[in-house]
Amino acid sequence: MTNEEMMDKLRTIVKPYVKNEEGFARMTEESDLLKDLRINSANLVDVILDIENEFNIIIDNESMEKMLTVRSAMDIINTKLSEQ
Repeated sequence: MTNEEMMDKLRTIVKPYVKNEEGFARMTEESDLLKDLRINSANLVDVILDIENEFNIIIDNESMEKMLTVRSAMDIINTKLSEQ
């Protein structure tokens, strides 16, 4: 899966939880899920569950704590996919 394909999937996953539409429109790998997109911490758990379902992976608590930016989410997804 290319980075562009993964970004498209992540955009679809996070869109329902975003509170900052302007930040979402400018979403890049550098975007912070909490600060830039204003996804609250409760919804961040929903995002992680949706990522698990979409990519058929399990994200452990240690990885969840690190998943604060789009890039970190992509890195964790790639790591989990490579472990399968």
